Amino acid sequence: MSAAAARPVVSVFAEDGTAVAGTTQLPELFKAPIRADVVRFVFTNMNKNKRQAYAVSPKAGHQTSAESWVTGRAVARIPRVSGGGTHRAGQAAFGNMCRGGRMFAPTKTWRKWHVKTNQNQKRYATVSALAASALPSLVLARGHRVEKLAEIPVVVSSGVESLKKTKAAVALLKALQAYEDVEKVVKSKTLRAGVGKIRNRRHRQRRGPLVIYNEDNGIVKAFRNIPGVELASVNSLNLLQLAPGGHVGRFVIWTQTAFEKLNALFGDYANGSELKKNFNLPAPLISNPDLPRIINSDEIQAVLRPANSAVTKRPFAQRKNPLRNTGVLVRLNPYAQTLRRRELLAKKQTKKVKRVSNKAFEEILLA
Repeated sequence: MSAAAARPVVSVFAEDGTAVAGTTQLPELFKAPIRADVVRFVFTNMNKNKRQAYAVSPKAGHQTSAESWVTGRAVARIPRVSGGGTHRAGQAAFGNMCRGGRMFAPTKTWRKWHVKTNQNQKRYATVSALAASALPSLVLARGHRVEKLAEIPVVVSSGVESLKKTKAAVALLKALQAYEDVEKVVKSKTLRAGVGKIRNRRHRQRRGPLVIYNEDNGIVKAFRNIPGVELASVNSLNLLQLAPGGHVGRFVIWTQTAFEKLNALFGDYANGSELKKNFNLPAPLISNPDLPRIINSDEIQAVLRPANSAVTKRPFAQRKNPLRNTGVLVRLNPYAQTLRRRELLAKKQTKKVKRVSNKAFEEILLA
C-alpha cells in the first residue's frame, strides 16, 4: 500500500488557500488497485464514441458512361469509357484499380462507430484513475508541475464553489502553489500540425488541473476561462478527463464536499456503494505489492533451498578447424596423436645425407 493512500486524514485548505482550515478522512477509494491496463482499454473504447461519421460520395467513381468491350479485342473486360476523339475514350473506369474509379469497399456512414463498454469496467477504470491522482510520483510522471504543493490530494474548503470571478480563482491557484501548472499550459500552446488547423482546432496545448466540485454555485464560471483548467462534477466523473490519453495521474483539486462524497458514491471495503447499484470497490490481488520485501522476508527464506553454485558456460560453441588445431583433431580422432608421434620418430631416424665436395673436380669444371 502506498504511503499516500495509508494516510488517515487529508488537510483541508481555507477558501483563500493560504492556511489549513481542518482535516478530513481519506476515502477508501484511494486504496483501490491502480490498473493502467483497464484504464487504457476503457479510455480507448470511450474515446471512439465522439467520432463523427464520414464516408465518400456514393456516386464517386461512377459518374461516367462506361461499358465493357467484352471478349474478342485482346483487352481486359473492365468497363471502358465510350466515345472517341479524346484520350478519355477507351480508358478503363469504375474499378478500384482504375484511374478515376471508385475506391475498394467505399466507406459508409452506417459503420459501427460507437463501442459499448461494460459499466463495471468503466467504474473500475474511474476508481483506478482517481486512486492514481493521489500518488505524487504518478502525477509528476504525467508532467504536472506539483513540486511546490504541500500535499496531494489537494482539498479546498467548500466555499470555493461560490466563487464567481476568474481573478479570485487565479488567486486561489497561486495560494495553493498550483498556478505553475497553468503557466506550463500557457507556454505549451502551439499551432497544430496538419490540416486540422483549418478545421476549428487550430492550437494544441497541455492539460492543467482538474477541479472537481459538488455543487456549481459559480465555480464553473470562475475557472472555465483559465487555460488548461477543466471542471467536473463529482456526480458525473469522466474517465476522459481523469486519465487523458489513457495515462493515469491527473492533477486534481477537490472541494471538501465533493471529496467527502466519494465514500457514498463508491463505497468502502466494508460496505458497497450507496448511490451505485451493485458496486463494490475492486480489491487488490495482494495486500502487499512489495515483492522484493516478501521474497527476502525470513518466513519465505526459511523454507527455500540454498541457491545452486553458479555455473558459467560459454555463450556459444566456437568452431575450430581440426586440420589446424591438434587438440580438436585428437578429440575427434584419438589415433591421430599416435600417427603424429610416429612421423616425428621417423624424421629423427632418417639420416641426413651430406654433400661431398671435390675441390679438384670443381676447378676442372670451372676452368
